[in-house]
Amino acid sequence: MSHIDWIILIGTLAFIVIYGTWKTRGTHNMDSYLRGDNEAKWWTVGLSVMATQASAITFMSTPGQAFHDGMGFVQFYFGLPLAMIIICVTFVPIYHKLKVYTAYEFLEQRFDLKTRSLTAGLFLIQRGLAAGITIYAPAIILSTILGWNLNLLNFILGAFVVIYTVSGGTKAVNVTQKQQMFIIMTGMFVAFYVIMASLPENINFSNALTIAGASEKLNILDFSFDPESRYTFWSGITGGLFLALSYFGTDQSQVQRYLSGRSIKESQWGLVFNGLLKVPMQFFILLVGVMVFVFYQYNKPPVFFNESTLTKLKTTEAKADVIKYETAYDVVYEEKNTLLQKYMSEGNINENNIQLKAELTPYLDDEKVIRENVKELISTHLPKEETNDKDYVFISFILKYLPQGLIGLLLAVIFSAAMSSTASELNALATTTTIDIYKRNIKPDQSDQHYVMTSKLFTILWGAIAIGFACFGTLFENLIQFVNIIGSVFYGTILGIFLVAFYFKNIKANAIFISAIIIEIMIIVIFKLDLVGYLWLNGIGCVGVILLSSLLQASLFRNENLKVN
Repeated sequence: MSHIDWIILIGTLAFIVIYGTWKTRGTHNMDSYLRGDNEAKWWTVGLSVMATQASAITFMSTPGQAFHDGMGFVQFYFGLPLAMIIICVTFVPIYHKLKVYTAYEFLEQRFDLKTRSLTAGLFLIQRGLAAGITIYAPAIILSTILGWNLNLLNFILGAFVVIYTVSGGTKAVNVTQKQQMFIIMTGMFVAFYVIMASLPENINFSNALTIAGASEKLNILDFSFDPESRYTFWSGITGGLFLALSYFGTDQSQVQRYLSGRSIKESQWGLVFNGLLKVPMQFFILLVGVMVFVFYQYNKPPVFFNESTLTKLKTTEAKADVIKYETAYDVVYEEKNTLLQKYMSEGNINENNIQLKAELTPYLDDEKVIRENVKELISTHLPKEETNDKDYVFISFILKYLPQGLIGLLLAVIFSAAMSSTASELNALATTTTIDIYKRNIKPDQSDQHYVMTSKLFTILWGAIAIGFACFGTLFENLIQFVNIIGSVFYGTILGIFLVAFYFKNIKANAIFISAIIIEIMIIVIFKLDLVGYLWLNGIGCVGVILLSSLLQASLFRNENLKVN
């Protein structure tokens, strides 16, 4: 990295921390610290909601996901717009009417304290794990690039976020996320422009799409009913709907964003704004990954994108095999490139895309086999190293092919996303711990100043926990999938509890409490046995809680009087 890249990166991060701290100085009461004085306008709410979800993992992993597997991941978000409508109609008015600090306060009024505490506990577990991953994801990038100590980087990034989150609470998160989203989207559009400008002169956007389509990277819709398939139209519109309902409707890291809205309408419009823009944004980020794939059809890619691991592999007895596979990979690349050049010179690449696909597929299959062989060598000779390199595709492209200055900008994008998402998570974790656990169960009658200070201390504590988890984190199959898997294991149960609270007035506390515990255990077992794609866990958990609680209420607890709200 050049000096200008470092200046842009460090300057961006310093600006966010200093701006967030300065803008929210003097925040001392609970309404201001936990709800931002309910001053946020709809566009602030919408951008804050979007920035909370759009972590560094989104911008690091999603292009790599598209590079390897194509655009099908966008189906994951198909249920989100419908979820926004349901939340606007049902969740938002109730939360605002009750003037709650957290979503889980409502559950005690509807059921009892143990149900509130159980749901808050499930949230704290899954969001605490996710916060560690959002710190770990960008930290491992810099550790790989610079050779710095990973744990030191985890601490530095986590500390940056803790500083301004502790200083200003919810208001600090809101005011910084608008700037972070501007940096993020500017960087992604710049990356897209650079990719297109870096393609050969005779390759326009239409040609690039043809090449991507012939390589099966544009297969957006999958209408199959295979429950083991992770991304289909049906899993997105059902499992994705349940996941979005639970995440945006019951996850305090999101609820706290729109609880800060100045009115019900401002909060609702903010969520509608997110619902309208989220799918196009994810589509665009995936398209960036697909264009990176097209770029590498004309610029030789590495056989394994985590080149640090590849270098280590060459120091083992597998060196000769690695060189053999790299040579074979180069031969396949040259032959494939010759084929593409032939079609371009004939000027019929768009007209003969079916024939192109037939001729291109064998080369793509050969490349895949060679890459799998390299991964097997890594697994055998470097068992502690991760064999998945999806999360390194985009960062590898950034560092090798972007001009000076833009490298710093794109790294700033990744770190801005990490900070925005982590800040929301720590803010929500601290708020939930303070309001639902500490204030409700330990010290219920203290001053505003006491609870604000307690929330700040819990922010530091959860920051330390997240940093600690990040230090023990390892790359999963794909980081963005890992975060969604963590959510899917818990979110279905949480959503089931809330839907029963909203719509099934005859079901009482004991039935819902026991049902939630049983179903959560069942979901964990299903996940461990890998019986279905993880998106389906959201629907199974939600429907399971509703059905089992209805059954228990009609049988074991039928004589109990219905608790009046």
